[in-house]
Amino acid sequence: MTGWNASDIPDQSGRTAVVTGANSGIGYITARELARKGARVVLACRSEARGTAALERLRSEVPGAQAEFGQLDLGDLSSVRKFAGSHGSGERLDLLINNAGVMALPQGRTADGFETQFGVNHLGHFALTGLLLPRLLDTPGARVVSVSSGFHALADVDIADLNSERRYRRWIAYGRSKTANLLFIHELARKLAARGSDVVAASAHPGYASTNLATQGVRMEGRKAVERVIELGNRVIAQSAEAGALPTLYAATAPGVLPDSFTGPSLMMWRGAPATSWRARRTLDDAAGERLWAASEQLTGVTF
Repeated sequence: MTGWNASDIPDQSGRTAVVTGANSGIGYITARELARKGARVVLACRSEARGTAALERLRSEVPGAQAEFGQLDLGDLSSVRKFAGSHGSGERLDLLINNAGVMALPQGRTADGFETQFGVNHLGHFALTGLLLPRLLDTPGARVVSVSSGFHALADVDIADLNSERRYRRWIAYGRSKTANLLFIHELARKLAARGSDVVAASAHPGYASTNLATQGVRMEGRKAVERVIELGNRVIAQSAEAGALPTLYAATAPGVLPDSFTGPSLMMWRGAPATSWRARRTLDDAAGERLWAASEQLTGVTF
């Protein structure tokens, strides 16, 4: 992987990709670079205004790009089902990039009553993947890539309190949702292997990338001073969104990516070219993956 960058992405002509949260940050960069290499890209975004603005920007940066907007609110399972119904049959699907996410928000609930971070970061993507899986299975060489975080190290999934009802701590809830991302891919990879499928399920993380993710929570609470400190860190310390998107793009397109692999920046999981990343051993626990899978099916009503 040494020095791997966007110019190393193989030709994507004839391939179709769905990228969630593609209106900004690493999601937008991921969609743009896939389109630049010839893929047809669906920008799956919650906000129609921001999604269509991102689509216009992408088309201006990549003339002739095959790209479209699809409305998707991962915090509302009815929206997930509607999106999958519109994009779930009759076409190939080569890449599903589960990128969208929220981080360290004040306590809240999704439209279906789930704790917001667990509901958006994990359950919404779990349901989306299950609903789109028939298309992936019918497409030779398809991949599913879920974007986790080094912050998964903060907390294990609490299967007895998935919605943080006993006690809510925003960073612990975030860490649990990112552990859930890795456990989901671990279990999905096992299930795909058991059925003899060549669909590759893998994970990635961006390290510390300059995006608006870190400011979501403090902005919601009007904590201007903290927001300014985070913005300063984004300018001075973080790597660019372009660099942060490289691990996702590598996991999605590079030859030889292994099922259940975890790709991140090479320098202390912080920045640098894509490399195999450290992960907590609990994210490779088969029994934990099975328990989370069963609970996720029950909560979402989506069975694979």
